[in-house]
This record gives sequence, C-alpha cells and structure tokens, in this order.
Amino acid sequence: MTAATSISPIPVAPVGLTARARRFVEVDSVRVPRRGLGQHRRKWIEHGAPAVEIDRAAVFQDRWGGLALPPAPFYEGGPRILGAGCPEGSTDEGWSFRAGSCRVSMAYGFRIGSDGAFGIDAYRWTPLHASTDGWVESLALAAHAGRWAKTVTRIKGKAVESLDLVGFEPVPEVQGVTDTWWRGKDSLIALYRGEAVGLDAPRCLEAHVYGGLDEWGLHGG
Repeated sequence: MTAATSISPIPVAPVGLTARARRFVEVDSVRVPRRGLGQHRRKWIEHGAPAVEIDRAAVFQDRWGGLALPPAPFYEGGPRILGAGCPEGSTDEGWSFRAGSCRVSMAYGFRIGSDGAFGIDAYRWTPLHASTDGWVESLALAAHAGRWAKTVTRIKGKAVESLDLVGFEPVPEVQGVTDTWWRGKDSLIALYRGEAVGLDAPRCLEAHVYGGLDEWGLHGG
C-alpha cells in the first residue's frame, strides 16, 4: 500500500478514556491517514471562520481525526470516519464543525457544538453527549454490554417513556445530554432520544435494555 492508503490496525487511544473505551478503540477500531488542517486554514479564514474556531477544530482533528470506529447501534451507525470540517457559524447556536462523514445518506449529520458537545444537526441542533469522549464511551459500553448480556431488548416509540428507571443510576463516563445510559442491579439501559428531539419525531425514541449482566458485564472497565 502507498502512504496515502495505508491504515494503522492498532490505533493508540486518546488519553482520558476508561479502560473499556481504550480497549474498544485499540482493538475494534482502525486509524486511517488523517489530514492536517493547516492547508485549509487560510481558505477557512477567508470564508469567515474565526481563527479560534479553526484552532478548536484542529484540536479535535489531532485527537480523533482518521479514527474509524465500529458502527453505532443507532443513528445509522454514526460517523464512518471521525474528522473535522470547516467551522460554520449560527446566531442561535454559535460555531460548530462537522465531526465526520456519514455511512449512508441521511437527513442529518454529526457535528461538534460550540461547547464541544457531540451531536446531530437535524431539524435542530441536538447535543447527544457533552464531548466526543462521551460518544466513544457510549459505543464502547454498547459493544461491551452486547457481548456480556444474556438478553437484549429493543423498545421503540412511546413505550420508551414508560421505562421504570427507579433503582438505576446514570453512567457518568458517557457524559449523556440527550442520550443517556443507566446502570441497574443486573442490567444496563441505553436511551436514544436524539432523533426524536432533533427531528421532532417521538416515534424515533428507542431504548436498548441489556439484561442478565454480572458485575463484570455491568462495569468492565
């Protein structure tokens, strides 16, 4: 392979992730060659992007650019490859930039908001997790829970609102905003609200309930 098409089969996980997420990145993901943003800086500034926003995109690119993660269990798999796009401004939401290319043709894309949140730009901007770290942690947790759960139940639409979360605690590492994870005695619940909120479509609510987990299945890193 040439340098332009080679991949790194064992990417180094960014500092700050849990052990579970580090394993997920380093074992289940690949890193393709990532482009630096320096070559685009002048053009982006000419198009009106503030230097500070370009710097913010460059930090994202250095940390996550080129990382190809396994498909997410929702959102049509999530971004195919993480990578920063040109910052774009909005009077209501401030500056944001594209977080990566979609796997399929979709009604929305994935972006990094003005506060660093990872979310979707659907009918409205909808932050899913407070950071990209949280998004990656959620993918790692879904892969882990799916591997160790004895049962996996998917609940859709209005039925999601009737889920009883008494006795459950939020999983902090996923940094949930619109999407959240909950840990119970022997189960984990993922609540995917992003499409329902972002597209103003309650039918898109979905929850995944992972049951029959032991201590390792509940935590595992």
